[in-house]
Amino acid sequence: MAKTPDFTKTLQEMLAKMPIDTSSVQDAFKSQTALGEKMARVALAAAERSTEISSQWAKDTIARLGELTASKEEPAEYAKAVSDFATSAAEAAAEHMAAFAEVAKKVQMDTVDLMLTAGKDLAADAQKAAEKATRETQAAVKKAAAAATTSASTVTKA
Repeated sequence: MAKTPDFTKTLQEMLAKMPIDTSSVQDAFKSQTALGEKMARVALAAAERSTEISSQWAKDTIARLGELTASKEEPAEYAKAVSDFATSAAEAAAEHMAAFAEVAKKVQMDTVDLMLTAGKDLAADAQKAAEKATRETQAAVKKAAAAATTSASTVTKA
């Protein structure tokens, strides 16, 4: 039977001879986790503020329900109480929805700011990595050229 060759050792040797700098991967991981942390802060702040708005809205509604359910002398007073409740509920809804819109607007602005900052940082990191790779490649080419020159002069002398 044919036996499949094991290329594990060959691959490990090949990778060991290739200069690989893992610092760029580590830097990318760090910058991604920092971005994730900032985005989480934005989301948690928005969730906290939204909860406060919802809670206040519920408290206001419950307080108005107490006024609505109070005993009245005349039947017309019940109609007026319902009308007043509906009016105040509509006003409260408009106010609270505006507050939610402000939260959404702030989240959007903070997110755009974070993404723009991350994009600038990413571009700067990419430029640094490209410059470093260029320097390393040039050094490797010079080293290879020097080695080729030495080998060529050894061959000519022989």
